[in-house]
Amino acid sequence: MTFTKRLFIGLVGATVMTGMLSSAAAAFEPTKPIDFIIMAGKGGGADKMARLMQAIVEKENLSNRPLVPTNKSGGSGAEALIAAKGATDPDHTIMVTLNSFFTTPLRQPGLEVDSMAFAPVGRMAEDTFLLWVHKDSGITTFEQFLETAKADGNGWVMGGTGKNSEDNIITDYLNGNYGLEMKYIPYKGGGAVAKQVAGKQLNSSVNNPSEALGFYESGDMVPLVAFTDERLPMFPDVPTLKEKGGDFSYFMQRAVVGAPGMSDDALAYYTDLFSKVYASADWQQYKTKKSLMGEFMSGQELKDYWKVQIDRHTAILKASGAIK
Repeated sequence: MTFTKRLFIGLVGATVMTGMLSSAAAAFEPTKPIDFIIMAGKGGGADKMARLMQAIVEKENLSNRPLVPTNKSGGSGAEALIAAKGATDPDHTIMVTLNSFFTTPLRQPGLEVDSMAFAPVGRMAEDTFLLWVHKDSGITTFEQFLETAKADGNGWVMGGTGKNSEDNIITDYLNGNYGLEMKYIPYKGGGAVAKQVAGKQLNSSVNNPSEALGFYESGDMVPLVAFTDERLPMFPDVPTLKEKGGDFSYFMQRAVVGAPGMSDDALAYYTDLFSKVYASADWQQYKTKKSLMGEFMSGQELKDYWKVQIDRHTAILKASGAIK
Protein backbone atom coordinates (compact mmCIF):
# COMPACT_ATOMS: atom_id res chain seq x y z
CA MET A 1 0.00 0.00 0.00
CA THR A 2 1.38 3.40 -0.99
CA PHE A 3 1.87 6.20 1.50
CA THR A 4 -0.75 8.31 -0.32
CA LYS A 5 -3.32 5.53 -0.06
CA ARG A 6 -2.58 4.96 3.62
CA LEU A 7 -2.92 8.70 4.27
CA PHE A 8 -6.26 8.81 2.46
CA ILE A 9 -7.65 5.87 4.45
CA GLY A 10 -6.39 7.44 7.68
CA LEU A 11 -8.08 10.74 6.88
CA VAL A 12 -11.33 9.01 6.05
CA GLY A 13 -11.17 7.05 9.33
CA ALA A 14 -10.52 10.21 11.32
CA THR A 15 -13.42 11.95 9.61
CA VAL A 16 -15.75 9.06 10.38
CA MET A 17 -14.59 8.97 14.02
CA THR A 18 -15.13 12.72 14.39
CA GLY A 19 -18.61 12.34 12.98
CA MET A 20 -19.34 9.53 15.42
CA LEU A 21 -18.17 11.61 18.38
CA SER A 22 -20.22 14.60 17.25
CA SER A 23 -23.26 12.36 16.82
CA ALA A 24 -22.76 10.91 20.32
CA ALA A 25 -22.42 14.38 21.81
CA ALA A 26 -25.64 15.42 20.09
CA ALA A 27 -27.50 12.22 20.98
CA PHE A 28 -29.57 14.09 23.57
CA GLU A 29 -30.76 17.65 23.83
CA PRO A 30 -33.52 18.89 26.12
CA THR A 31 -36.86 19.34 24.41
CA LYS A 32 -38.48 21.31 27.23
CA PRO A 33 -37.49 23.36 30.32
CA ILE A 34 -35.30 21.44 32.77
CA ASP A 35 -36.60 20.91 36.29
CA PHE A 36 -33.76 22.12 38.54
CA ILE A 37 -34.55 20.97 42.08
CA ILE A 38 -32.77 22.63 45.02
CA MET A 39 -32.84 20.49 48.17
CA ALA A 40 -32.70 23.53 50.47
CA GLY A 41 -34.56 26.75 51.18
CA LYS A 42 -34.06 30.15 49.59
CA GLY A 43 -31.08 32.28 50.57
CA GLY A 44 -28.76 29.45 51.63
CA GLY A 45 -25.56 28.27 50.00
CA ALA A 46 -27.24 25.65 47.81
CA ASP A 47 -29.85 28.13 46.61
CA LYS A 48 -27.28 30.80 45.78
CA MET A 49 -25.12 28.26 43.97
CA ALA A 50 -28.01 26.90 41.92
CA ARG A 51 -29.20 30.31 40.83
CA LEU A 52 -25.69 31.35 39.87
CA MET A 53 -25.34 28.23 37.73
CA GLN A 54 -28.69 28.99 36.11
CA ALA A 55 -27.47 32.52 35.35
CA ILE A 56 -24.19 31.23 33.87
CA VAL A 57 -26.05 28.79 31.61
CA GLU A 58 -28.21 31.64 30.33
CA LYS A 59 -25.36 34.15 30.04
CA GLU A 60 -23.11 31.75 28.12
CA ASN A 61 -26.03 30.30 26.11
CA LEU A 62 -24.97 26.78 27.12
CA SER A 63 -28.37 25.07 26.88
CA ASN A 64 -31.17 25.20 24.33
CA ARG A 65 -33.71 24.98 27.14
CA PRO A 66 -33.77 26.92 30.44
CA LEU A 67 -33.08 25.57 33.91
CA VAL A 68 -36.09 26.19 36.17
CA PRO A 69 -35.05 26.27 39.87
CA THR A 70 -37.50 24.95 42.46
CA ASN A 71 -36.74 24.98 46.20
CA LYS A 72 -37.79 21.81 48.04
CA SER A 73 -36.41 22.00 51.56
CA GLY A 74 -38.93 19.96 53.53
CA GLY A 75 -37.77 17.10 55.73
CA SER A 76 -34.06 17.99 55.53
CA GLY A 77 -34.09 17.37 51.79
CA ALA A 78 -36.57 14.46 51.86
CA GLU A 79 -39.05 16.47 49.79
CA ALA A 80 -36.43 17.03 47.08
CA LEU A 81 -35.22 13.43 47.10
CA ILE A 82 -38.76 12.09 46.73
CA ALA A 83 -39.52 14.55 43.93
CA ALA A 84 -36.39 13.55 42.01
CA LYS A 85 -36.92 9.84 42.64
CA GLY A 86 -40.49 10.09 41.34
CA ALA A 87 -39.69 12.29 38.34
CA THR A 88 -41.89 11.40 35.39
CA ASP A 89 -39.16 12.57 33.00
CA PRO A 90 -35.71 11.74 34.45
CA ASP A 91 -33.96 13.15 31.38
CA HIS A 92 -35.31 16.61 32.22
CA THR A 93 -34.84 16.48 36.01
CA ILE A 94 -31.65 17.45 37.84
CA MET A 95 -30.99 18.41 41.45
CA VAL A 96 -28.52 20.45 43.47
CA THR A 97 -27.41 18.50 46.54
CA LEU A 98 -26.00 19.00 50.01
CA ASN A 99 -24.76 16.33 52.40
CA SER A 100 -28.40 15.61 53.21
CA PHE A 101 -28.14 13.70 49.93
CA PHE A 102 -26.30 11.14 52.12
CA THR A 103 -27.74 11.69 55.59
CA THR A 104 -31.49 11.90 54.91
CA PRO A 105 -31.76 8.46 53.23
CA LEU A 106 -29.74 7.02 56.12
CA ARG A 107 -31.97 8.63 58.75
CA GLN A 108 -35.22 7.95 56.93
CA PRO A 109 -35.01 4.46 55.39
CA GLY A 110 -38.79 4.53 54.93
CA LEU A 111 -38.25 6.94 52.05
CA GLU A 112 -36.68 4.04 50.13
CA VAL A 113 -34.24 6.44 48.50
CA ASP A 114 -30.88 5.09 47.33
CA SER A 115 -28.34 7.88 46.88
CA MET A 116 -26.27 5.66 44.59
CA ALA A 117 -29.21 5.38 42.16
CA PHE A 118 -28.90 9.03 41.11
CA ALA A 119 -27.00 10.00 37.97
CA PRO A 120 -23.51 11.44 38.74
CA VAL A 121 -23.65 14.66 36.72
CA GLY A 122 -20.92 16.65 38.46
CA ARG A 123 -19.52 17.80 41.78
CA MET A 124 -19.00 21.54 41.47
CA ALA A 125 -17.21 22.11 44.79
CA GLU A 126 -16.98 21.27 48.45
CA ASP A 127 -18.26 23.99 50.76
CA THR A 128 -16.72 24.88 54.11
CA PHE A 129 -18.04 25.65 57.59
CA LEU A 130 -17.14 28.20 60.25
CA LEU A 131 -18.43 28.75 63.77
CA TRP A 132 -20.16 32.16 64.02
CA VAL A 133 -21.38 34.38 66.86
CA HIS A 134 -22.76 37.91 67.00
CA LYS A 135 -20.23 40.68 67.62
CA ASP A 136 -22.21 41.88 70.65
CA SER A 137 -21.59 38.57 72.41
CA GLY A 138 -18.10 39.85 73.13
CA ILE A 139 -16.70 36.46 72.13
CA THR A 140 -13.65 36.65 69.88
CA THR A 141 -11.95 33.27 70.39
CA PHE A 142 -12.94 29.61 70.37
CA GLU A 143 -11.83 29.30 73.98
CA GLN A 144 -14.19 32.08 75.04
CA PHE A 145 -16.98 30.40 73.09
CA LEU A 146 -16.41 27.10 74.92
CA GLU A 147 -16.37 28.82 78.30
CA THR A 148 -19.57 30.77 77.66
CA ALA A 149 -21.49 27.96 75.96
CA LYS A 150 -20.54 25.50 78.71
CA ALA A 151 -21.72 27.93 81.40
CA ASP A 152 -25.05 28.45 79.60
CA GLY A 153 -25.72 24.72 79.12
CA ASN A 154 -28.84 24.08 77.08
CA GLY A 155 -29.59 27.76 77.28
CA TRP A 156 -27.04 28.26 74.52
CA VAL A 157 -28.79 27.87 71.15
CA MET A 158 -27.11 26.82 67.92
CA GLY A 159 -29.05 27.20 64.70
CA GLY A 160 -28.60 25.14 61.56
CA THR A 161 -30.13 23.87 58.35
CA GLY A 162 -32.27 20.81 59.00
CA LYS A 163 -32.38 18.08 61.62
CA ASN A 164 -29.40 15.69 61.70
CA SER A 165 -27.97 17.69 58.81
CA GLU A 166 -24.43 18.95 58.29
CA ASP A 167 -24.90 21.72 60.86
CA ASN A 168 -26.44 19.28 63.33
CA ILE A 169 -23.50 16.90 62.86
CA ILE A 170 -21.00 19.64 63.70
CA THR A 171 -23.09 20.73 66.69
CA ASP A 172 -23.19 17.15 67.96
CA TYR A 173 -19.42 16.93 67.58
CA LEU A 174 -18.89 20.10 69.63
CA ASN A 175 -21.34 18.95 72.31
CA GLY A 176 -19.85 15.48 72.53
CA ASN A 177 -16.20 16.46 72.52
CA TYR A 178 -16.18 19.65 74.57
CA GLY A 179 -18.69 18.91 77.31
CA LEU A 180 -21.33 21.27 75.90
CA GLU A 181 -25.12 20.93 76.02
CA MET A 182 -26.09 23.37 73.28
CA LYS A 183 -29.65 23.24 72.05
CA TYR A 184 -29.92 22.82 68.28
CA ILE A 185 -32.76 24.45 66.33
CA PRO A 186 -33.22 23.49 62.64
CA TYR A 187 -34.24 25.95 59.93
CA LYS A 188 -35.11 25.42 56.27
CA GLY A 189 -32.09 27.26 54.89
CA GLY A 190 -28.69 28.63 55.83
CA GLY A 191 -29.73 32.14 54.87
CA ALA A 192 -32.44 32.12 57.54
CA VAL A 193 -29.94 30.83 60.11
CA ALA A 194 -27.47 33.62 59.41
CA LYS A 195 -30.25 36.20 59.71
CA GLN A 196 -31.22 34.79 63.09
CA VAL A 197 -27.64 35.08 64.39
CA ALA A 198 -27.32 38.60 62.99
CA GLY A 199 -30.65 39.46 64.64
CA LYS A 200 -29.50 37.97 67.98
CA GLN A 201 -32.24 35.34 67.95
CA LEU A 202 -29.59 32.60 67.96
CA ASN A 203 -26.35 32.45 69.93
CA SER A 204 -24.29 30.79 67.21
CA SER A 205 -24.27 28.95 63.90
CA VAL A 206 -21.92 27.00 61.66
CA ASN A 207 -22.90 28.77 58.45
CA ASN A 208 -21.03 28.37 55.18
CA PRO A 209 -19.05 31.49 54.18
CA SER A 210 -21.50 32.37 51.38
CA GLU A 211 -24.44 32.38 53.81
CA ALA A 212 -22.87 34.65 56.45
CA LEU A 213 -20.62 36.78 54.26
CA GLY A 214 -22.89 39.83 54.14
CA PHE A 215 -23.26 39.91 57.91
CA TYR A 216 -19.52 39.33 58.31
CA GLU A 217 -18.71 42.25 56.02
CA SER A 218 -21.15 44.46 57.94
CA GLY A 219 -19.42 43.47 61.16
CA ASP A 220 -22.47 41.81 62.74
CA MET A 221 -21.14 38.23 62.72
CA VAL A 222 -17.74 37.04 63.93
CA PRO A 223 -16.07 33.79 62.79
CA LEU A 224 -14.25 31.91 65.55
CA VAL A 225 -12.95 28.71 64.01
CA ALA A 226 -12.99 26.92 60.64
CA PHE A 227 -13.82 23.22 60.28
CA THR A 228 -11.23 22.75 57.53
CA ASP A 229 -7.79 21.19 57.25
CA GLU A 230 -6.11 24.52 56.55
CA ARG A 231 -7.04 28.16 57.12
CA LEU A 232 -9.34 29.64 54.51
CA PRO A 233 -7.77 32.36 52.34
CA MET A 234 -10.82 34.56 52.88
CA PHE A 235 -10.39 34.29 56.66
CA PRO A 236 -6.62 34.12 57.21
CA ASP A 237 -6.88 35.12 60.87
CA VAL A 238 -9.43 32.45 61.74
CA PRO A 239 -7.79 29.27 63.10
CA THR A 240 -8.94 25.78 62.19
CA LEU A 241 -10.40 23.47 64.81
CA LYS A 242 -7.38 21.23 64.24
CA GLU A 243 -5.13 24.09 65.33
CA LYS A 244 -7.16 24.16 68.53
CA GLY A 245 -6.57 20.46 69.13
CA GLY A 246 -9.75 19.06 67.60
CA ASP A 247 -9.28 16.09 65.25
CA PHE A 248 -12.19 17.04 63.01
CA SER A 249 -12.83 18.69 59.67
CA TYR A 250 -16.03 18.65 57.64
CA PHE A 251 -17.03 19.64 54.12
CA MET A 252 -20.29 19.80 52.20
CA GLN A 253 -20.82 18.36 48.76
CA ARG A 254 -22.03 20.92 46.23
CA ALA A 255 -23.04 18.70 43.33
CA VAL A 256 -25.58 18.33 40.56
CA VAL A 257 -27.21 14.93 40.15
CA GLY A 258 -29.68 13.50 37.68
CA ALA A 259 -32.90 11.75 38.61
CA PRO A 260 -32.76 7.95 38.93
CA GLY A 261 -33.43 6.43 35.54
CA MET A 262 -31.73 9.21 33.57
CA SER A 263 -30.46 7.90 30.23
CA ASP A 264 -26.74 7.67 29.51
CA ASP A 265 -27.10 10.20 26.70
CA ALA A 266 -28.82 12.72 28.96
CA LEU A 267 -26.18 12.18 31.65
CA ALA A 268 -23.45 12.88 29.09
CA TYR A 269 -25.26 16.07 28.07
CA TYR A 270 -25.60 17.42 31.60
CA THR A 271 -22.06 16.44 32.57
CA ASP A 272 -20.78 18.39 29.57
CA LEU A 273 -23.08 21.30 30.44
CA PHE A 274 -21.91 21.61 34.04
CA SER A 275 -18.27 21.04 33.19
CA LYS A 276 -18.61 24.19 31.06
CA VAL A 277 -20.31 26.00 33.94
CA TYR A 278 -17.47 24.91 36.23
CA ALA A 279 -14.84 26.21 33.77
CA SER A 280 -16.55 29.59 33.39
CA ALA A 281 -14.91 32.72 34.78
CA ASP A 282 -18.02 33.50 36.84
CA TRP A 283 -17.99 30.13 38.60
CA GLN A 284 -14.27 30.22 39.30
CA GLN A 285 -14.63 33.72 40.72
CA TYR A 286 -17.53 32.56 42.89
CA LYS A 287 -15.50 29.61 44.19
CA THR A 288 -12.71 31.94 45.24
CA LYS A 289 -14.97 34.55 46.85
CA LYS A 290 -17.02 31.99 48.79
CA SER A 291 -14.11 29.82 49.96
CA LEU A 292 -15.30 26.81 47.99
CA MET A 293 -12.84 23.98 47.48
CA GLY A 294 -12.41 20.92 45.26
CA GLU A 295 -12.18 20.20 41.54
CA PHE A 296 -14.90 19.10 39.12
CA MET A 297 -15.76 15.41 39.52
CA SER A 298 -18.19 13.27 37.51
CA GLY A 299 -19.04 9.74 36.43
CA GLN A 300 -17.62 6.76 38.30
CA GLU A 301 -15.18 8.98 40.19
CA LEU A 302 -18.13 10.89 41.66
CA LYS A 303 -19.98 7.68 42.56
CA ASP A 304 -16.86 6.42 44.33
CA TYR A 305 -16.79 9.70 46.26
CA TRP A 306 -20.44 9.19 47.22
CA LYS A 307 -19.67 5.72 48.56
CA VAL A 308 -16.92 7.11 50.80
CA GLN A 309 -19.24 9.86 52.04
CA ILE A 310 -22.10 7.43 52.75
CA ASP A 311 -19.75 5.22 54.77
CA ARG A 312 -18.41 8.22 56.70
CA HIS A 313 -21.84 9.65 57.45
CA THR A 314 -23.11 6.23 58.52
CA ALA A 315 -20.33 6.15 61.12
CA ILE A 316 -21.00 9.75 62.21
CA LEU A 317 -24.75 9.25 62.60
CA LYS A 318 -24.28 5.99 64.49
CA ALA A 319 -21.80 7.65 66.85
CA SER A 320 -24.29 10.45 67.59
CA GLY A 321 -27.17 8.02 68.09
CA ALA A 322 -29.12 9.40 65.11
CA ILE A 323 -29.25 5.92 63.56
CA LYS A 324 -28.61 2.42 64.88
